[in-house]
Amino acid sequence: MGRILTIANQKGGVGKTTTAVNLAASLAAAEHRTLLVDVDPQGNAGSALGIRRDESEKSIYEVLLDDQPLSEAVRKTELKFLDLVPASRHLVGAELELAELDARESRLKRAVDTLAPSYEYVVIDCPPSLGLLTLNGLVAAQGVIIPLQCEYYALEGLADVLKTIELVRAAANPGLTVDGIVLTMFSPNNLANQVADEIRKTFASQVFRTVIPRNVRLSEAPSHGKPILLYDVTSKGCQSYLELAGEVAARFGAEGGLA
Repeated sequence: MGRILTIANQKGGVGKTTTAVNLAASLAAAEHRTLLVDVDPQGNAGSALGIRRDESEKSIYEVLLDDQPLSEAVRKTELKFLDLVPASRHLVGAELELAELDARESRLKRAVDTLAPSYEYVVIDCPPSLGLLTLNGLVAAQGVIIPLQCEYYALEGLADVLKTIELVRAAANPGLTVDGIVLTMFSPNNLANQVADEIRKTFASQVFRTVIPRNVRLSEAPSHGKPILLYDVTSKGCQSYLELAGEVAARFGAEGGLA
């Protein structure tokens, strides 16, 4: 079975979906068969890949709430090796609906495990919260990648995410690892450099070498319905995500993450 990676941070605006989409696309560009699963009610992962919401087609909502097979919600993308399970506007109320179901925290895991053997990587994009949808993403995953913006409160927010991961390990997924911390939206100023240095000093090898810069082309790409490598392959944003995918493939593959 391939590596199941959840991209999670309870803080919004840190490049979580951008990382999920472009990491998945970059892995696929290297001919790693990859499935991107969107459990964020905003559904931005799908739109960033040019997949229009079609309520007549199955989404992750029907998988989680109606026990539909995950395979029936898979959509093809422009990239040969990248498939998508899109979100749905119905996910907005899914937290309350899930709360009434049995095994509410492991419904995504049960679904993903049926398809994971067909992919080298499954990348799960979670909402910026610590509700049941994110909990499902953490229970389903083997490893977590945490996108982190180099700002004043970054370490405080990171501590909250790591505490949640510890709770999930203790209660539902003892094998869950932190596969890495990726510094995003980086601007080379004194504060960002200080925060980056502190994070690297504290977490050492858990921090990816690759840093994702603030990049105009990277921010433009979603409005064109394309991952950055199909929008501007020469941009710094594209090169950074290709490098990150190379790190993921080299450091983990199917072997597992960091403790």
